[in-house]
Amino acid sequence: MNSKYELIMYWSEEDQSFIVEVPELPGCLADGVTQSEALDNVQKVIDEWIATAKELGREIPTAKGKLVQT
Repeated sequence: MNSKYELIMYWSEEDQSFIVEVPELPGCLADGVTQSEALDNVQKVIDEWIATAKELGREIPTAKGKLVQT
């Protein structure tokens, strides 16, 4: 995995899969039957999110790592 964005992974009983969210990239998430698959999938989605943002001329957030709780 080459992304430095914070990832939040959890099990979804409803979807019967692992969900990975990328809080720094709004709407960016992926799922998978295994944790490994979910992580592989989210990297693809991160790459697509960034490519789309570039195409649309939108700002791409800098990866901050661990988010600060407020």
